[in-house]
Amino acid sequence: MTSQVSSPAEHTDGTVVGEQRKPGGAKDVRRLDRVIIRFAGDSGDGMQLTGDRFTSETASFGNDLSTLPNFPAEIRAPAGTLPGVSSFQLHFADHDILTPGDAPNVLVAMNPAALKANIGDLPRGAEIIVNTDEFTKRALQKVGYASSPLEDGTLDGYSLHPVPLTTLTVEALKEFDLSRKEAERSKNMFALGLLSWMYHRPTEGTEKFLRSKFAKKPDIAEANIAAFRAGWNFGETTEDFAVSYEVAPAAKAFPVGTYRNISGNLALAYGLIAASQQADLPLFLGSYPITPASDILHELSKHKNFGVRTFQAEDEIAGIGAALGAAFGGSLAVTTTSGPGVALKSETIGLAVSLELPLLIVDIQRGGPSTGLPTKTEQADLLQAMYGRNGEAPVPVVAPRTPADCFDAALEAARIALTYRTPVFLLSDGYLANGSEPWRIPELDELPDLRVRFASGPNHTLQDGTEVFWPYKRDPQTLARPWAIPGTPGLEHRIGGIEKQDGTGSISYDPANHDLMVRTRQAKVDGIEVPDIEVDDPHGAKTLVLGWGSTYGPITAAVRRLRAAGDSIAQAHLRHLNPFPRNLGRVLEQYDKVVVPEMNLGQLATLIRAKYLVGARSYNQVNGMPFKAEQLAAALKEAIDD
Repeated sequence: MTSQVSSPAEHTDGTVVGEQRKPGGAKDVRRLDRVIIRFAGDSGDGMQLTGDRFTSETASFGNDLSTLPNFPAEIRAPAGTLPGVSSFQLHFADHDILTPGDAPNVLVAMNPAALKANIGDLPRGAEIIVNTDEFTKRALQKVGYASSPLEDGTLDGYSLHPVPLTTLTVEALKEFDLSRKEAERSKNMFALGLLSWMYHRPTEGTEKFLRSKFAKKPDIAEANIAAFRAGWNFGETTEDFAVSYEVAPAAKAFPVGTYRNISGNLALAYGLIAASQQADLPLFLGSYPITPASDILHELSKHKNFGVRTFQAEDEIAGIGAALGAAFGGSLAVTTTSGPGVALKSETIGLAVSLELPLLIVDIQRGGPSTGLPTKTEQADLLQAMYGRNGEAPVPVVAPRTPADCFDAALEAARIALTYRTPVFLLSDGYLANGSEPWRIPELDELPDLRVRFASGPNHTLQDGTEVFWPYKRDPQTLARPWAIPGTPGLEHRIGGIEKQDGTGSISYDPANHDLMVRTRQAKVDGIEVPDIEVDDPHGAKTLVLGWGSTYGPITAAVRRLRAAGDSIAQAHLRHLNPFPRNLGRVLEQYDKVVVPEMNLGQLATLIRAKYLVGARSYNQVNGMPFKAEQLAAALKEAIDD
């Protein structure tokens, strides 16, 4: 895909941009600038797979896109119940977009629970495709419907398409040697085929995917392909769907390059591999499975050919302990987890601070406290990353802003860890981890050079002229200590959690030495070179909206809406949260009002107020879902007018 850079304002609703009349009574084709589709059903209905396949075909077609998977924490919640509903929302357009969309234009509801759980998000006039086979009396009662919403007028304000998906799927697969239950499992592919027809999505990739996924069960593969084609043909022949839609490729939304669709966790995994290659170091991951971080472990385990070694430990503490050991041994060491795991890893993170070894702690944040909401998103681990250790144990913090940006954030976290010999927090979250967007695959010469020099011999001369190795003799620019590989002759030294003597690394209980070491470790983190924060302020606004992490998309979409309506507002977004960019204080002083939207109760705002004595206003949400652009636009408009 090649194109010129363009950044039109994100549209607030789908706009019809053209219509084609087919001759001879054929169906009309209506062109739209964007569409938001949500697939919803039981967690066993394959909604995530359906959404993922539709997304892949949309990416290959060349649309810009953003996705929001949403699923229960239970492996298999009770069928037909509201807690068991799984959904996948996809926003795709012919221009650049930033969010999965506020409200779906189309809902595919596989059962009454899916309809009831999602109907509140739909605007009037939206299209609803329902699987009528599942609207039985028992299924309706299970979610509190006294009568069928398909018949009692509840859906009169919507464009309703009742489709017996299960019956049609079973009929399409009658020539296959499958039980009815086995045939019914393919109804998601029937729905995917229907939606692919409605929006003119390519089909070859899905058929190739199904043959690959079920390579060991070719009959199942062909049955799913038959259901997929039957859904397509149903859309083509039924009178209920008189119009299909086209959303043109986003030809002007992307810089020139080769693109692919990518999720945040996949981008992060690729970023870690790229960092190890650029550093010319083996990559070691010590991890314990935890939602929503486990995908990184799964992905990295596939790449032994790049020198990646993954270790699935028996618990969180063992995972980070192994990673820290790998760092001591000369690897680019990583541990992945979520908030509950960070709590368990905190003592070893403090040990890494004391040992001054490079270690990446990847925290894919989720709702808390405790085990909280495993499959829902939140930004509430910032203060834990900053201060969640005993003693003065400063750790740099980096946060990506979009799924694709997770790749670059991983490289940046590795740069800091390797250059300054320190553990580094990489704070992603469930929204970024599971969401996806187009990503331009970088050229190799665009990647940073992360190569390091290991200690190879003595680095200090004693008064008597003897040359020795001091493990805590520091680089005058970075304050990093030397990285000595175990087994290197002459570099033997003591490590451990007890305070070190400056320079020699010997155990020290001297008060003055401890004061020096504490201040030196803090100065090392404070002195990390990070880029200045950039401010988008084309009109000289008096109000600044400051964000971090995954709020970037909703904030930017909201800012575009306000500017399109004639309001003046400035925007800045933080990637580096410790240390802050050096110009941040000057930037904040330029504005009368600073608004900080966060998916927590005001953690960044607390840090900003404390450090810069700025009266930052918090706008907070902790419902497990990302901000909606319209919601943020209203809040920012109120701040501007206040």
